[in-house]
Amino acid sequence: MATETLTLGKALNAGLRKALENDPKVVIMGEDVGKLGGVFRITDGLQKDFGDQRVIDTPLAESGIIGTAVGLAIRGYRPVCEIQFDGFVYPAYDQIVSQVAKMHYRSRGKLNIPMVIRIPFGGGIGAVEHHSESPEAYFAHTAGLKVVSCASPQDAYVMIQQAIASDDPIVFLEPKRRYWEKGQVELDAPLSEAYPLHASRVARAGTDATLLAYGPMVRTCLDAATAAAEDGRNLEVIDLRTLSPLDLGVVYESVRRTGRAVVVHEAPSNLGMGAEIAARITEECFYSLESPVLRVAGFDTPYPAARVEEEYLPDLDRVLDAVDRTFGW
Repeated sequence: MATETLTLGKALNAGLRKALENDPKVVIMGEDVGKLGGVFRITDGLQKDFGDQRVIDTPLAESGIIGTAVGLAIRGYRPVCEIQFDGFVYPAYDQIVSQVAKMHYRSRGKLNIPMVIRIPFGGGIGAVEHHSESPEAYFAHTAGLKVVSCASPQDAYVMIQQAIASDDPIVFLEPKRRYWEKGQVELDAPLSEAYPLHASRVARAGTDATLLAYGPMVRTCLDAATAAAEDGRNLEVIDLRTLSPLDLGVVYESVRRTGRAVVVHEAPSNLGMGAEIAARITEECFYSLESPVLRVAGFDTPYPAARVEEEYLPDLDRVLDAVDRTFGW
């Protein structure tokens, strides 16, 4: 099976290209996705090869992008919308929550909205205001939406294709700080044999404590596990991958073995994904827990200026400190 070393961004580009080749109803739309190839160059070369009727440069109007995509989806197309930066999604929030998420239910199942909303999310790139946000909880809380996040080039390549092929509306969160990280990608693997889209996965096996993360924090947790191994601790890392619906079977199995769990995400801790995951672990694994489920998250403040964002982002030291605390009970 042929493999190539690709960055996460290039893997997304290859996955989008494959989807465009396989289905003439797939269209990509967003600000600067065509001639420029997107601000992160994720759609680079696609308009040149597939034309401006399938890779469409839109006006700077996120609500208009999503509203137009709803109409296209109802008419049988599979639109893939790019929101240029996470902080730009809020003008489209009304369309996403009121139309995208509700249309199937409102039509009593007669209408599907097979659309993907791609959002580069998280910090770590030294961006200005409105360019580094973690809005995942807003969408995961909304019934009718599915929310996923890739963390590796292989997952990026496969998951974007699976999301486009789905008949459900999917918010696809891309860890922008990881766009340039490289990994092996199997480009000719059949999609039918790929790991399921809405399934969590063990990224590193371990026995002493369980680290749970998604998107950009998966790499942080893997680095923490490597550092902990030098001190004799064997940490298991689980890449959640899907935030709605949550797939926690593999999480419960892990926590019942290790007895300890730490949830890590960039978004603020208050009412974040970590709170829901911690509650469910406590409900399902109470008698297996050796300590409370802990969270390592961004602080409950607006996302800070670039010069201090490293103080805001969860890092290896904060993750390892939480692991230490789980062993203090």
